[in-house]
Amino acid sequence: MMSYEDSCHSRKLKNISIEGDFVVVGGGLAGVCAAITAARNGLKTILVQDRPVLGGNASSEVRLWALGATSHQGNNNRFSREGGVIDEIVVENVWRNPEGNPVLFDMVLIDKVRAEDKIVLLLNTSVCGVRMVSSGKIAGVDAINFQNSTSYTISAPLFCDASGDGILAYMAGASFRKGAETADVYGEKLYLGEEYCSTLGHTIFFYSKVVDHPVRFVAPDLAIQDVKSLPKYHFISATDMGCRYWWVELGGQEDTVYDTEDIKFRLWSIVYGIWNHIKNSGEFENMECHTLEWVGLFPGKRESRRFVGMYTLKQDDIVTQFRFPDAVAYGGWAIDLHPEKGVYSNEPSCRQFHTKGIYSIPYRCLVAQDVENLFLGGRTISASHIAYGSVRVMMTLSHCAQAIGMAAALCCEKNLSPAELYTQGHIPTLQNRLSVMGQGIPYIPISQELIEQGTPWNWSSSSQLRLGLLPFDGGWRDLALPAAQILPLEAGARYSFAVETLSDADRLLEVSLRYSSKRENYTPDVVLERLQVRVPHGQNIVRFSFDSMLPEKRYAFLCFDRCKGIRLRESKMRVTGIVSVFQRFNSAVASASSQIPPEGSGIDSFDFWLPERRPSGANLALEITPSLDCFGPENLSNGYVRPYTQPNAFVADPNDLNPVVTLNFGSRIEVRKVTLFFDTDYDHPMESVQMGHPERVMPFCVRDVDVLDGNGRTLARVRDNYQTRRTLALANPVETDCLQFVLTRPSDRIPAALYQILINL
Repeated sequence: MMSYEDSCHSRKLKNISIEGDFVVVGGGLAGVCAAITAARNGLKTILVQDRPVLGGNASSEVRLWALGATSHQGNNNRFSREGGVIDEIVVENVWRNPEGNPVLFDMVLIDKVRAEDKIVLLLNTSVCGVRMVSSGKIAGVDAINFQNSTSYTISAPLFCDASGDGILAYMAGASFRKGAETADVYGEKLYLGEEYCSTLGHTIFFYSKVVDHPVRFVAPDLAIQDVKSLPKYHFISATDMGCRYWWVELGGQEDTVYDTEDIKFRLWSIVYGIWNHIKNSGEFENMECHTLEWVGLFPGKRESRRFVGMYTLKQDDIVTQFRFPDAVAYGGWAIDLHPEKGVYSNEPSCRQFHTKGIYSIPYRCLVAQDVENLFLGGRTISASHIAYGSVRVMMTLSHCAQAIGMAAALCCEKNLSPAELYTQGHIPTLQNRLSVMGQGIPYIPISQELIEQGTPWNWSSSSQLRLGLLPFDGGWRDLALPAAQILPLEAGARYSFAVETLSDADRLLEVSLRYSSKRENYTPDVVLERLQVRVPHGQNIVRFSFDSMLPEKRYAFLCFDRCKGIRLRESKMRVTGIVSVFQRFNSAVASASSQIPPEGSGIDSFDFWLPERRPSGANLALEITPSLDCFGPENLSNGYVRPYTQPNAFVADPNDLNPVVTLNFGSRIEVRKVTLFFDTDYDHPMESVQMGHPERVMPFCVRDVDVLDGNGRTLARVRDNYQTRRTLALANPVETDCLQFVLTRPSDRIPAALYQILINL
């Protein structure tokens, strides 16, 4: 049906007013995680995203892989992949999209957000104004969507700026910093020269592919011609694409907010120039059928405005792994600083300085200092430039944003401001609620009182692993690099081991037992004892014993020094919380197998001991005496949802196909829901795009579980599970004094395991 409207002096866009409990500005991974967490905890949440898809730098528009504390498995942070909603997202992505297709990752995020009925999602919608109640308190935001010619008036009591550049915080008048502070501001010692004292720059990626016919490429006029003059010219590769070109960076010398469009055109010039050189210079063979498939339409930003919170994270907090009483998240990416000239710099494209383990991030870094109802999400986090070099990566910031979403729910529940949640002593409640959702905050387990609800529970199982043997049934590991098996050992015990060797001559092998100077770390910087072990020529079982004993129960490293001519037998058996590591380095995040920082920088020197990605990375075959007896069912209520100083998991006997765990409550209780925490291999980084993954389901993950009451009646079932955390809400509450959990072994080489079982929380 035709419609007609007479001309008039002027018109206004259609306007929609939306009131909610919580507004999140910015739909990158951090904004998504904040919104989902808040919505799942009862808040009507308005998620405002100025792009057509979610994900920000992780979306198909930029195509940067999401990473965090695991750092491509390139550091000593074992079992450190971030938990909670961001874990759920990346595990889902591996299940649906193991090849790392960025377009499919977009849909994972869209599905996750649209599944929450308390989220109002506004895509293609830009915040263009802020309404203030008074100086220092936001009443609402004004936004506009030119796709549907609609303006929005959005109101709520609480706000989160996860926009990257901090558009909301900036317009609300919040204080911020740009660029690097001088050493006297925070007493930071790391100084790499003037060229590393500016803002981190932008990068644009490109993808190429091979087709079945020759393709011609005519470079646009803006493409640079003098590609060989680039100081990083030697990094150019015809087989690399996407994130491998992270070093094509510009903008550190400019304003990364106001100059971003100019920076974009200059990055396009470089990207098209690089591809023209790869395609047409003749220096790369067999390029006739290669074509340029995609170039980013806008840059991925690393840094712009850093807003000032109740606390500012700094270098020493990261390096010393300071234990904040208000810790709500953790980081573990290196302090990663880039030269201001980026791709035109003669300096290294980045300088990365790792810590010996993960560090905690306090709640106060996420609360604006001078805007009463504003949380700082994503890249707006309160951190010094140096600390920001570590905390800025997407998985870390998403982990922080989950704490924001949960804090917003608590603020609404208790009628408090974000700052009052801290000052009035509610951080333990926040930490516990985050732990229940799988956050994995260092040294903070789920409250034991809440787990057992006032009555000690009695756990038993049809079997449990007592690890005395990692079978001698695998291939052979050449000791071209030092190798180690990480094992959970008891205090006050003398351990003996046996390995199978294949040696080209009679040789001496140095073996050592080591541990970390900090119990929670996986950097073996303390040598408990060294042995010289005689290895005969040929294939033999070699036995040795240590006299020294560990001072406390903890993970230790059974280390084998480099020895050319000796090979060790590997085992096909994999076990939750057990991993082999090797003294080597990952060139993506380090330049040597030992970190040697600048003198006086305040950064630690240490060796990297890294695992290998599956399908590699088999355990070393071992006989262990006495057997390791730390896998009992009592771990299921110790409050830890991942390995931390111990495996913290129930692990069944490898021969038990359907192990049964029984939980006796001691009295009849009403069971309404059950939450199970599975092993989806927290050591695996699960990069969101480009890398690809060897499995869709992590090999340790139990797929099927039956939950029965004391009479053997089935209350709930899990089938074909691949997720880390599953909550089973019963249709009707059941009174019982007992629950049984029947698990299915993942494979004949991996025993069944669970981390935690929560009832009703």
